Parts: sequence; C-alpha cells; structure tokens
Amino acid sequence: MKILVVEDQQRLGQFLRQGLSECAYTVCWVGTCREARDALAETNYDVIILDLSLPDGDGLHLLSEWRRAGFNEAVLILSARDTVEDRIKGLDIGADDYLPKPFSFDELLAHVRSLLRRQSTVKQTVITHRCVRLDLLGHTVKLKEQTVDLTSREFALLEIFMQNAGRTLTRSYISERIWPGLSDTNLLDVYMSRLRNKLEPGLGGPLFKTLRGVGYQLV
Repeated sequence: MKILVVEDQQRLGQFLRQGLSECAYTVCWVGTCREARDALAETNYDVIILDLSLPDGDGLHLLSEWRRAGFNEAVLILSARDTVEDRIKGLDIGADDYLPKPFSFDELLAHVRSLLRRQSTVKQTVITHRCVRLDLLGHTVKLKEQTVDLTSREFALLEIFMQNAGRTLTRSYISERIWPGLSDTNLLDVYMSRLRNKLEPGLGGPLFKTLRGVGYQLV
C-alpha cells in the first residue's frame, strides 16, 4: 500500500515516513504543494496524508484542485486547524477523514487502516471520462452509448488511462504494464494510433495528448 505524506515540518515528516514504513507501507514524503502535485502526477497512492499549512500554498486549495481534476485518492487531513468549521470545510471540499494535531501515531494508523478498508470494499467497476464508458466487469467500452470494439490489449491500455485521467504517464510506465519485460516501446505508438482512430472521431477532438519524449495523457 502506497501513502503520500504532504507535510512541511521536517521532524514530523520524517517521523511519519519512518513510522509508516515500519508498518510495511510504501511512503513518499513531500513538503510543498508543487512536490505533491508532481508526486501524484507520477503515480497512484492508496492514501494521502495532507497538512494544510504548506509553504507555497494552502492544502485545502490543493485538495480542491485534485478533486476537480478527478483524482479520487483517499485523503486524510492532518492539521492544527481543529475547529468544527475547519473540519466541515475540509470534508466538504473532498477530504475523506480529518485528524487534528497533536495526534497519537496509533490513532493515525487506525484512521489509515479505516481508509484502506473503505477503499478495498468500494471497487469501481465502471469508469467514465467525457463520453467514454469503460466497464471492467463486462469488458466493454461505449462511446456516446455506441459499443466500441477493442482488442484485449487496447482495452488494457485504455483502462490504464481511464484509471489515471489527467496524469502524465511515461512511455516506460505504460509499456511495462501492457508488455512486461519488453524493452521496445515503439509498439505503444501503434496501439495509441489504434485507440485514437477508434475513439477520437466520435468525440470530434483529441482524447489523448502526446508529450514528446515523455509519454501520453488522457485529456
């Protein structure tokens, strides 16, 4: 399980990283809004522990930005702002849980475990983006209610993008998940061309953005 810790206080950040790592979680610790944006753009996390008072912005604005962009990671706000109004505001913006500082590490762990259990029991089987609907159980894709015929590889490729809408996915990241162990990523260009030909004409515009030398993004 991967946890992103967004905390600018070095001592607390190190404490959280070490404590959570010792509990067998994979932890990424960052201290600014910019670093948090970069971290979430690069990979998925199961839980985000978010401080609100960051040196380059407000954590609530960052959370609101993530929710508007479609990122649905579970977010636990960890903040010294502990009034009822603060908690209500955080939860209304999109936080899944709120723990005021100072806190007990054991209590923090209990909150994290609760969020992880909630994540595991709510499995998303239908993903939608714009007019595209991907059904993981039925293994079907519909564009404006019209079924689109995709091969298994094309379906898997589209699923990766649908699960990471708005994120920049590197060529190596995508290829490793579709063709594990295959070092030649040129095959990705072929399949991206096929997906575009099958989906973009019906949308009347681009569905994927190419970032030269980097990868692709679902837009």
